[in-house]
Amino acid sequence: MARILVVDDQHLIRSGIITLLRTVQGLGPVVEASDGEEAVAAAREHRPDLILMDIKMPRLSGLAAAERILALGLDPNPRIVVLTTFDDDEFVYAALRAGCSGFLLKDMPPQQLLSAVTATLSADLLVAPARVRRLVERHTVRQQQPYRADGTSVFTGREAEVLGFVAQGLANEEIAEHMNVSESTVKTHLHRVMTKLHLHSRAQAVVFAYETGIVRVGGQPGAADDA
Repeated sequence: MARILVVDDQHLIRSGIITLLRTVQGLGPVVEASDGEEAVAAAREHRPDLILMDIKMPRLSGLAAAERILALGLDPNPRIVVLTTFDDDEFVYAALRAGCSGFLLKDMPPQQLLSAVTATLSADLLVAPARVRRLVERHTVRQQQPYRADGTSVFTGREAEVLGFVAQGLANEEIAEHMNVSESTVKTHLHRVMTKLHLHSRAQAVVFAYETGIVRVGGQPGAADDA
């Protein structure tokens, strides 16, 4: 059963979401926190599978809390979905860049929220791939050099190819068809990339691919080193 942590400094909103989640069969215990500091402590103690996190909170913001939680090294890391009262691309981009899996508005219909929770628990990307791509293209900040660690490329050419296809919004099945390999091979390559680069979500991988030039604005592959 999936464990969920709900984080919001407004008691009415927090309790409403919790009450809604507890109506769903198959979801495990739902715990709560009222600010970012409490969220980090609760994540360490309860090890939730999913965290619904408000952005603006006292003491520690939702984005800062998400970064701290993902840095804890929990196994597995929770999927974090940011909650906010307005749809602002700046916040969405910051959340995805930090490693969050998605972004939801607090005023969305209850059934839509439940569907989003279910989708996030079963997949790694909540925001539609096309929206992620458009968002990242608008906000990406190019680095001057390809990503390197200790002076050497940290992933192979095939891994870079998979990452490039992910950044273009392709699903694993579609990537497998393009590369003429099995879907399990695609998953293996992507897992290795995520592990080597310490990425926490598929959306964060998209941001990384654009910022390092693996994929150019417009969705075209950039230069990649073979290995």
